[in-house]
Amino acid sequence: MERLNNNEIVNRISQTVTNTSNISNELFKQFNVKRGLRNEDHTGVVVGLTKVGDVVGYDRDENGNTFPIPGKLMYRGMSLEDIVRGAQKEDRLGFEEVVYLILSGDLPNKKELAEFSDLLSKTMDLKPKIVMHILDLVGKDIMNYLSRCVLELYTFDDNPDSTSPENLIRQSLNLVATFPTIVAYAHNAIRHEQGKSLHIRHPQPNLSLAENFLYMIKGRNYTPLDVKVLDLALMVHADHGGGNNSTFTVRVTSSAGTDTYSAIAAGIGSLKGPLHGGANLKVVDMLKHIKRNIKDWTNVEEVDSYIHKIFNKEAYDKSGLFYGIGHAIYTISDPRTVLLKEMARDLAIEKGREDEYNFMNLLEERAVYNFMEFKGKDKGKQVCANVDFYSGFIYDMIGLPQEIFTPLFAMARIVGWSAHRIEELNFKQKRIIRPAYKNAAEIKEYTKIDDRK
Repeated sequence: MERLNNNEIVNRISQTVTNTSNISNELFKQFNVKRGLRNEDHTGVVVGLTKVGDVVGYDRDENGNTFPIPGKLMYRGMSLEDIVRGAQKEDRLGFEEVVYLILSGDLPNKKELAEFSDLLSKTMDLKPKIVMHILDLVGKDIMNYLSRCVLELYTFDDNPDSTSPENLIRQSLNLVATFPTIVAYAHNAIRHEQGKSLHIRHPQPNLSLAENFLYMIKGRNYTPLDVKVLDLALMVHADHGGGNNSTFTVRVTSSAGTDTYSAIAAGIGSLKGPLHGGANLKVVDMLKHIKRNIKDWTNVEEVDSYIHKIFNKEAYDKSGLFYGIGHAIYTISDPRTVLLKEMARDLAIEKGREDEYNFMNLLEERAVYNFMEFKGKDKGKQVCANVDFYSGFIYDMIGLPQEIFTPLFAMARIVGWSAHRIEELNFKQKRIIRPAYKNAAEIKEYTKIDDRK
């Protein structure tokens, strides 16, 4: 009997996948299965309770009917917009305050915030062995570097498996503080692998997390506004409720009782996906394409015409999707987008890129309008620009490369992940998260090996 080589074996099995892994959409309806833990209106199925964060896009009238409202994002019952406006009014950075709030449940006073910020800043340094390990790694994706380094931190932790509140907070603060350093060093290692000069700048104890990150990436080549905008981006990405894919992943793995580093590494793997944290890269790529193909950035008719081509699957990736527009919960507005858009305008003025900002503003307006006319009119669906629409543009104006965009998301979301993990582990009645799946396979008889074709 002639034996197949490795590639032929892989090809033979892979050819069966289309049929064996395909399940008809009709079966999901037949068995009333909430595919993706989503209801028919695409809202999430409620599977848990949390006090960490809340994502609000709808309200109910006195008859119990839901209706859309301007989006709200709550951290520990407090409006993100109020937190941001408070810091802006006092002309100070706010990410460290958000970290304290999300982990502790309360806002710090001035003394507590100063001490807490100092602790985070002084915790940013990595052990020399970890630094050398990062520099020895070979790869192109910083998220993979981050995941591997997080798992390695387990081996340097004297008490890695304890789930006492003190130990969980210690681990959480270490991860929040070291994520920017790992990302910065991984970026520099990849640049060096590509033949560029290696720059290793150690975090400075007197700088915020946002400014330290810019310093480690760019040296002193940044402005005070760059720091404020990056700080805001970290604030708005710090948490988004318990149901987003990466946070739910952390909660699922935590419910099994695994260690902090394994749970967070799982969350990183989820966030890396192009349908989650990697979505901003898709937006950036699409916007570059649109900028190249629209000659007059002020011509509404030309803009509308090209948007129609995208919706009709005639332009860009021909998926019919306009990335950065639409959200599962927010309908009238995404509060994170509102806040980032304001800072994007100020940053565009500083960088001399007002034409691009004005074009982005027009594109957002026309994409929402055309979606309603083209796709949402009959269904009564309302959409808005989501946080990914402006975030990539902001990062680009700050001078950050695209490979850092998703890791930046992780640098912020580690705060929410940590808080949700602690909450999951502190339920009085511990129960592993274990949803059910309905088996849709046909019953088959076992065939003896000599009778198989």
